[in-house]
Amino acid sequence: MSEPRPFLFLSARPEVEAVGPEYESIRRAMAVDAGRLEHVRLDIESFPQTDLADYAGVVVGGSPFNVTTPEEHKHPVQRRVEDDLARVAEAALDGGHPLLFTCYGIGVLTRLLGGEVGTRHGEDAAAVEITLTDAGAEDPLTGVLPRSFDALVGHKEATERLPDGAVLLASSAACPVQVYRAGARVYATQFHPEVTAHDFVARANVYRHHGYFPASELRAVSDRLAAASVTEPQRLLRRFAEFAGADG
Repeated sequence: MSEPRPFLFLSARPEVEAVGPEYESIRRAMAVDAGRLEHVRLDIESFPQTDLADYAGVVVGGSPFNVTTPEEHKHPVQRRVEDDLARVAEAALDGGHPLLFTCYGIGVLTRLLGGEVGTRHGEDAAAVEITLTDAGAEDPLTGVLPRSFDALVGHKEATERLPDGAVLLASSAACPVQVYRAGARVYATQFHPEVTAHDFVARANVYRHHGYFPASELRAVSDRLAAASVTEPQRLLRRFAEFAGADG
């Protein structure tokens, strides 16, 4: 009997102190061991592979990069990362491969598919209520979640217009597009499905000078995050691992 195919985690964070914890959060939420979750850091190396058949599924992590940054002001690393992620998305859509973008990646996918990304629907670092649409309640991935649940967010930009043909799966009061599906098995979430409240407090410490909140408010933000009860979003990643890995 052949070994099951591995999963792939693509990270795009230049801050080394955030990379390992993000990987562990993803791995833990997916309930797979490290031997089955390969990791490529796109901030230090390109991902040349376009045939994703070697992997059961691909998960893309977050980043402090913003796709709305004018092209002339983007660091060369960011431009390369976005080119790599666009190629991965195209390969997944063409081949029907399971792919899940989180936070920053939703903007990359939205732009690639002709939607609009802007700064009107940013959300402070906090737990917010997410509500599934009817399509989300019936979707094979998001349907494992309650119709309403709390998730952790922190982003400066968001999808303002869905790409044509994309299916809206979840929203929040301040951010109309929290999850959508493109094609059969390509998904994008604006919220962070991988983190616990403890994880997010640690991440807030890393990014306290990145403009998500005033650095002087770190203690208050950390206390608010630590008090949040966020239990459901990680089920989304476990479900992704289940249905992506079902065919070995």
